[in-house]
Amino acid sequence: MTSNDIKGYGLAALAAAAYGTNPAFAVPLYEQGMNPNSVLLFRYIMGVPLLAVVMLIRGIPFGLKKEQIAPTAILGILMALSSLALFESYNYMNSGIASTLLFIYPVIVAVMMIFFFHEKFKVTTALCLIIMGAGLILMLKPQAGSEISAYGCVLVTLSALTYALYIIFVNVSSHIKPIPTTKLLFYVLGWGSMVYLVMIALGNKVTLPSPAAGWLNLLALAIIPTVISLACTTRAIQLIGSTPTAILGALEPVSAVILSIVVLGQSITPREIAGGLLIVTATSIAVADKSVDKVILHVRKMFPRVKK
Repeated sequence: MTSNDIKGYGLAALAAAAYGTNPAFAVPLYEQGMNPNSVLLFRYIMGVPLLAVVMLIRGIPFGLKKEQIAPTAILGILMALSSLALFESYNYMNSGIASTLLFIYPVIVAVMMIFFFHEKFKVTTALCLIIMGAGLILMLKPQAGSEISAYGCVLVTLSALTYALYIIFVNVSSHIKPIPTTKLLFYVLGWGSMVYLVMIALGNKVTLPSPAAGWLNLLALAIIPTVISLACTTRAIQLIGSTPTAILGALEPVSAVILSIVVLGQSITPREIAGGLLIVTATSIAVADKSVDKVILHVRKMFPRVKK
């Protein structure tokens, strides 16, 4: 495993942990009367100047080549739609369940990379997805007396699909690859903000957090699950590719559960522990991809096919 591989896997895991903080910051804002579109508008707008400052410090130019404008706009729209669908789903179902269901996106990424971009099918990938799926099912825990909303599931599926398309597009677009990560995110958030402004023009009202502390939640949303998570995700894709990055993203529900225990003092069930262990196992296999492939190949050689 090269140093770039180690760095890529580490960034993918950090991105997942950071993204797992979304509900912790968003749900309290809903309780203060904010709607998802307003939360996301402020989240994106507050993230743009933060990235601009980093670009200025690093001496990264703001200009884009003509052929890079459309791809960055597409990425911004995809990310904005993914965020909006996920945050809307929090109004129809438990945020923890929604965040867990979101992680059908590694399956979407893997399938699309194989069928549309001719990525080689790997037994380890299939094994990771199966184990990860089992872990996610175990971690699904509806609140007592509650049901999983069908409409909420549709919203989460839409969020997963658009996020999967974002990950794939970052990986395959020749116009995107030369753009520095910070600069790319600057334009992704900028274009994404336009989506929320269009929603306001179409009649979606702007709401503000009632206590001053709500602005701290918005700032935290802009920094942790937006700038940090997306920056780590984008760089990880460039280092290790779409599918491994997506699979390691499944650590997000694990980080969310750990956060709820440490910060919120919530309890954890044996079922959730088992689910978390399965997800960690799946991501460990993804990291040890080449080594596991060698073991599987060795086992196959031990049991040669019988010729008819």
